[in-house]
Amino acid sequence: MTRVLVTGGAGYIGAHTCKVLAQASHVPIVYDNLIHGHRYAVQWGPFAEGDILDRARLDEVIADHAPEAVIHFAAFAYVGESVTDPGMYYRNNVACSLNLNEAIRDHGIAHMVFSSTCATYGIRESVPITEDAPQHPINPYGQSKLTVERMLADFERAHGLGWIALRYFNASGADPDGETGEDHTPETHLIPLILETASRRPGDPDRLVGSAEKARRELGWQPRFAALDEIIRTAWNWHGKLHGRTKQGLRA
Repeated sequence: MTRVLVTGGAGYIGAHTCKVLAQASHVPIVYDNLIHGHRYAVQWGPFAEGDILDRARLDEVIADHAPEAVIHFAAFAYVGESVTDPGMYYRNNVACSLNLNEAIRDHGIAHMVFSSTCATYGIRESVPITEDAPQHPINPYGQSKLTVERMLADFERAHGLGWIALRYFNASGADPDGETGEDHTPETHLIPLILETASRRPGDPDRLVGSAEKARRELGWQPRFAALDEIIRTAWNWHGKLHGRTKQGLRA
């Protein structure tokens, strides 16, 4: 049974990851300041409230729970906001990650999964985008995430940290059991915005399509939910539950 520190584990992707970890008999330890996360989303392991910039609190939590690995989701992730206030994004996403990396180094934790973003690729002329595509972000959010990827590579060379970056495109849908889903304020993700009738964010590329071939080839990964109508149905059911609306489902 592996104990895993999940920063930002009270958020959308973090909460789903914690559920999967628990189902695999691991112990997810959620570390979240609840600025964008939700206490109700912490259901599958212990919760420690704290900010990653608070090194004393971070050290305390790591010492108390002795995690063997870290999954790092905690970050600000609004592209338009990063354009208007880039300093906030470099401070929160980069400085916090540096603090976390140094804590990992000092506590002897050897493994890190980093939640990066497709925004590191910028505008690409050819699609689908593969992992080896050039990274030229066009907004501070993408720049901050790419900076952390480069920081992790430096920590690998200097300290032997084992890490991997996951560059999400549009994470979508919700837990089929209805236990967790997207709940952002403001909401910027594709399917919830479609459900509420949306428009494009300032600073976003107009088209990003990712390739999953490397994950299929090297990890044997196959999407559990491959049909778009099924993905949207889970999001719709969660959306109705979250906002107290009558849930009628989606008709094909």
